[in-house]
Amino acid sequence: MKFRGHETFTIRKGWLNKGVKNILIEPGIFLGDAGNPMDVLGIGSNMVKSLRYWMIATSIAKEPNYGHRTQSLTDFGRVIYENDPYFEESGSLALVHYELVSNVDDATSWYIFFNKFDYIDFIEDDFQNSVKKYVRMNSNELPSERSVSDDFKCIINTYYSKKNTVGANPEDNIESPITELGLIDFLHTKDGVRIYRKSMIKNELLPDLISLAIIIKNAGGKDEVKISSILKNEKSLGKAFNLDMIRIISILYRLEKKGYITVIRTAGLDVIKIKTEMDYLDCIKEYYRQLNL
Repeated sequence: MKFRGHETFTIRKGWLNKGVKNILIEPGIFLGDAGNPMDVLGIGSNMVKSLRYWMIATSIAKEPNYGHRTQSLTDFGRVIYENDPYFEESGSLALVHYELVSNVDDATSWYIFFNKFDYIDFIEDDFQNSVKKYVRMNSNELPSERSVSDDFKCIINTYYSKKNTVGANPEDNIESPITELGLIDFLHTKDGVRIYRKSMIKNELLPDLISLAIIIKNAGGKDEVKISSILKNEKSLGKAFNLDMIRIISILYRLEKKGYITVIRTAGLDVIKIKTEMDYLDCIKEYYRQLNL
């Protein structure tokens, strides 16, 4: 488990491109193999640590746990960079988000928030309690309340755009690009406590081929999948994007119409049959191919 690896900085616009581009030039960029990383990357020392963390937490890059810990792109990271180097497409942002909230080892708070934390409307104390419960069940060492609080704030800043706030500066360019997915809304303040709400991603921001990729990844090689698991299982499409059953069924019928799956809801069955031979990365590649048609 890892908490507060981000140094309080969210992923900023341009950071992922900056990270990938420099890793390809010098895999030891974060270790100073190309000179002072602050000078090379053009960001402060804590931001360098944060960017290094985000490259791993989003599964765009990997580094060994021992020896000279240089970074290299994962196959996932390479596919995105080759097709959308500036991480501008909604499908790219949805994928980065999905990999982040699936990474229990490096982004534990993100994993808990989307996979274990079932509140719709919530405050920070609710999340603090949920993290404590999860950690007690899975580890002997509780993170500090400060670490969880910093993670909570970073999660909010990752998904809630301050441009929606009255008086916010519309020219603010330090927001996380993932705020575009709109997965958290601010409701109001009550007795000095800010109350937030999880929100479903909009249809147009979750391309069908990205949904298919995630369903196939979670299927683990099986060609038959329960619809309930697509909604409720950890790391599922439903959990990652705050979807309800109505939205899940809508996505599945669109995928069926395109010939990728068959939906079976008769004779007591609520399953899909996967008809395509594509795997997770193949679906992502096909998404980018169709964008360029």
